[in-house]
Amino acid sequence: MTETSGLRVLIVDDERAIRRFLRVSLAAHGYAVDEAETGEAALQAVIAARPNILILDIGLPDIDGVEVTRRLREWSAVPIIILSVRNDEAEKIRALDAGADDY
Repeated sequence: MTETSGLRVLIVDDERAIRRFLRVSLAAHGYAVDEAETGEAALQAVIAARPNILILDIGLPDIDGVEVTRRLREWSAVPIIILSVRNDEAEKIRALDAGADDY
């Protein structure tokens, strides 16, 4: 097991299977993992859990990941990695322009 010094990851995805896969994989490497299903829940979880990094889906049921990123950047510098099955170049640019660190 890799030592991660208690790093906390917030996974934001409305697909339970994806959250479960990421949670198991990250926990196996020593990360503390929190989860959220919606954009609003993600914003609250960043406040409550204070993650070191956010793995964020674009397609959420309430507000999309780009808007979550935009709102977070108003008050947080937490690194954001966008995880999405979408392959739209314009979508990637929007996410990165909103403040995502990687796509």
